[in-house]
Amino acid sequence: MKSILKLPSLSCVLALSLTGCVMSSVQPGPRAHLTPTQCSDLTALRHHEPLTRERNASEIAALREAGYDPSPLFDDPYYPDDLQAAQRLVDYWYQTECRPTQSN
Repeated sequence: MKSILKLPSLSCVLALSLTGCVMSSVQPGPRAHLTPTQCSDLTALRHHEPLTRERNASEIAALREAGYDPSPLFDDPYYPDDLQAAQRLVDYWYQTECRPTQSN
């Protein structure tokens, strides 16, 4: 009889746990893919400002976020298509997430 009473409480605990897991993964509103620094660095690169290590690293980080992995360059049968797809995605993120700079 005791095991019958424990079973509904166990299933209730499991259901609540699963609900908590699902709700914790739901984020309110859209998630930004690019950081403010990446937006600034990508803007600088688009305006042909001098290249720096930081700007290059920022661009690579954005491409990685878009799913591109530059490490298997010689073994990647999808290169350059996968790089170009990541660049298109980063361009889309840039257009939707980065504020345009005001020019005087």
